[in-house]
Amino acid sequence: MTRRLRWRKFVSAFMLSMTGVCAVVAVSVLFLILGYLIVHGGASVSWNFFTKLPAPVGEPGGGMANAIVGSAKLLMLAMLVGVPIGFLGAIYLAEFSGTATAFIVRYAADLLNGVPSIVIGIFAYSLAVLPFKHFSTFAGGFALGLMMIPITLRSTEEFLRSVPVSLREGAMALGASKWKTIVTVIVPSAYRGILTTILLAFARVAGETAPLLFTALGNRFWSPGWGQPTASLPVAIYNYAISPYEDWHRQAWAAGLVLLGLILVVNIVARGVLARGISVSRS
Repeated sequence: MTRRLRWRKFVSAFMLSMTGVCAVVAVSVLFLILGYLIVHGGASVSWNFFTKLPAPVGEPGGGMANAIVGSAKLLMLAMLVGVPIGFLGAIYLAEFSGTATAFIVRYAADLLNGVPSIVIGIFAYSLAVLPFKHFSTFAGGFALGLMMIPITLRSTEEFLRSVPVSLREGAMALGASKWKTIVTVIVPSAYRGILTTILLAFARVAGETAPLLFTALGNRFWSPGWGQPTASLPVAIYNYAISPYEDWHRQAWAAGLVLLGLILVVNIVARGVLARGISVSRS
């Protein structure tokens, strides 16, 4: 074995070891955070945590049922705002737009995706809170929906563009119009990728706090309807974490564990859906 060959094998083994170490470190960070949350908040996750309202200040116990329901309402509104706009915008970019128009829209979407969440919160505050002179569930869902738009738009566009051109040509050769081709051929072929995009956008905004401080604010009680301030898990975690009460700190850790668990489940489902392929013909 020549000296040059030995050196190449050493470099190859070293780089392989380094990449393995970096992969282990990256995964370890997730398990470290998850383990830390389990240790500090696992004992506070109980049936009461999911079914009871927060206890009065200074009293132990209670739960975050209102924050869990509030987060569900906010995320549902966010999906109603962000998913249709992002989905239809992606269809326009993938199927109808010219080069110049597509470049401008994509660039604007990328810029919006990079805007700090607190700026989105201020913008939503000026549009959905100030004119009505009160915080609301609707305003919070609107802010989160704005954050979902660029994620949904850009990822959905990529999945739509990945559908083979031959499917488009075949459908139109059989006499289908452009829109009928999109509805009956292109979207069904990419539906797994589109569903994955929606789930990942959902997970992306589920833990946002800053926009909700400006819009939904918070509530220690049930929030009926959509026009009142509402509690949410991220804001509850923030308020409990900065409080001087040890029991609130434990509940903040428990809420963090529940929120992280939700995001992990959504990501696992999204990866599972994507792993099965983006084309109906592959299922």
